[in-house]
Formats: sequence, structure tokens, C-alpha cells
Amino acid sequence: MLSDDEFRAWFRLLETPELGRGSARALLAACGSPDAVFAARPDTLRQIVGPALRTALGQVPPDFEPRLAAAQRWRDGGADRHVVTLGDPGYPPLLLATADPPLLLYVQGDPAWLVKPAVAIVGSRSASAQGLDSARAFGRALAEQGWVVVSGLAQGIDAAAHEGALLAPGGGTVAVVGTGLDRVYPPAHRDLARRIAAQGALVSEFAPGVPALPEHFPLRNRIIAGLSQGTLVVEAALRSGSLITARMALEAGREVFAVPGSIHSPQSKGCHALIKQGAKLVEAAADITEELRGPTGTQPSLPGLGPETVADPLLDALGYEPTTLDALQARTGWPTADLNAKLLELELLGEVARLPGGLFQRRVAG
Repeated sequence: MLSDDEFRAWFRLLETPELGRGSARALLAACGSPDAVFAARPDTLRQIVGPALRTALGQVPPDFEPRLAAAQRWRDGGADRHVVTLGDPGYPPLLLATADPPLLLYVQGDPAWLVKPAVAIVGSRSASAQGLDSARAFGRALAEQGWVVVSGLAQGIDAAAHEGALLAPGGGTVAVVGTGLDRVYPPAHRDLARRIAAQGALVSEFAPGVPALPEHFPLRNRIIAGLSQGTLVVEAALRSGSLITARMALEAGREVFAVPGSIHSPQSKGCHALIKQGAKLVEAAADITEELRGPTGTQPSLPGLGPETVADPLLDALGYEPTTLDALQARTGWPTADLNAKLLELELLGEVARLPGGLFQRRVAG
């Protein structure tokens, strides 16, 4: 555990204006620690950074003390709060092997989850009912087989993946966020964040008090990819941030997987593009675990996504794509009243979701 003086030095290094992560890592490599950076001779610093940064390193950053005090209050606020630095023996080795590892991580929960075999599950914030079911089912199946599920706590696919992992007996999940850990974004996920901290870990490189800003999320995505042996994209549009995570995973030499969808769905375009570029098409959790050869044990097919026998003729007619009532009537030949009654029955059983625009979609069991 860092002493107060050590934490102060790390915090000051990170708060130094205009000092990028690359320059900070170079300074640490040359000097050994933040304390040594600030005590270094001018000729040592001159070999690493320019005059503007040397001047900045010699001055306490503006508003430094109140920001440091806020971070210390957060750190001291509970036994489940931790600060893991780049030189810490407990720093995640997979993340350390990436091109741009964070210098410091704030962790709420158990840091041991960060060094276990992990798979990232990411996707659209505006996911379909089927996409949410798939993310939840993949999250649960992977967690049941010993994998940590990593995602970003966002609405849609991220939240469903976390929820699925939490349903697995003994399963755990890691949420990497784009704010300080004294905040939850989106606010609607406060209860989910609490459950993740109790059965996994919340992680951020941003100090307590830092709000959600657009430029934070690509930085968060590199950590999601860096902690994971592979990244699964469940649903994504062509300009989705999930594709940024997939690209970062590829740049780190990790595997990328994608769930195929309807050729008519904009939320499947990104997954199809990844598959065309070489991502592995997956239909079951075993498709991922066989590729990664991670935790051993049984590797059952993902519930609802493997080969199956369809017992209900309406579910057979519905398939897995959003479908209109008129299309279902044309496929089945049923009277409208009978069709509506059966759809309502399946909806109450949780087997069919009613979507905006008068569409119906089969749900994936999980």
C-alpha cells in the first residue's frame, strides 16, 4: 500500500500540466520513482523532457492540494479502495504489456480480479432485446467457466454483460469507467456499480472528482482491451466506440470475436465489418474459450445460441430478427386475434420482446 508521501508524489506527477503518459513513463524509467523524478538533477531531466516540462515539474500544479485531498479522502474511505501503480507487483501483467499502460489505477473492490484470465464484452448502448439477451448469456456462460468479464458500465451491452457475469455462481466482473470512482456514469447504474464492487472491481485511471467527458471513453476502452485476452463485440454500428475497443485489442495482439446479426440491422453492421476483417464469428461461449484456451473445465454451448430444436411454431416463424405483425401473419396464416394472443403469451413468458415501431423479436434464453 502506498504511503501518503508516495501517493502525493504519484498524484503530483500525474497532475503536472502537459506531461503526457509517454513522457511520465520515460521519467519513471530513468529515475525509478515519482519522488526521484522531482529530486532529479537538471541535467538528468534535460535528457528526457524539454524546458517547458522541466519548469512544470519544478512547480506544484494549480489547485493541487484540494484535488489531492479529495483523492486521499476517497482512498481512505473504505477497505475495498486501492491505488495500483505502474511499479506495483499487483499491476495487471496483460495491461502492462500494452503500448500505453496507465501509470496509476484506482480500484474499488478486489484488485485480484484484474490479474485473472478475462474476456471483454462490449457493444451498442442502444442494443436490441436480442443483443441484450446475448450479452447477458455470454457474460454468464464465460463467468461460469472461470473467466472474468470486463466491460465499461455503459448502457446496453456493457450493463447486460456485467449482469450476466454477476448471475454466475462465483463469477466476477470488472467495470472500467471514464470518471473518478466517486461518481457513477450513467447514474442509473449506481446499484449495478455497487454489485460489481462487491463481486469484482470498478477501475479508473481518473482521480476522484473527475466527471464524464467524451475524450475519456477512448482512454477507458484501451484499458478494457488491455485487461483482456480477447474482446467480444455483441452489437455495434459502423461508427461505434466498441470498434475502437476492438481495434485496440488487435493492436495489443489480442483476439477479437463478433456475434453476427441481421443483415438489415444497423447495429450488426459493425460486427459484420469485424468478421470481414478477420474477427472470429461466434455463436457459443465455447467458440471463445476454445480459441483462447484459458480456464479449463466444461465448456457448454451458450444457452439459446447453439443448435436447438424449435418446439413453438410461432417462435419458428419469428426467427431471430425484428419482425412486424403483418410479416408474422403472412408466415403463419393465423388470424390476427390468435396471433396477438399468442404473442402476448410469449411476451409474458419472456420469450418475445415487443420493440418500438410495432416490431417483435425473439429473446435469447440465458
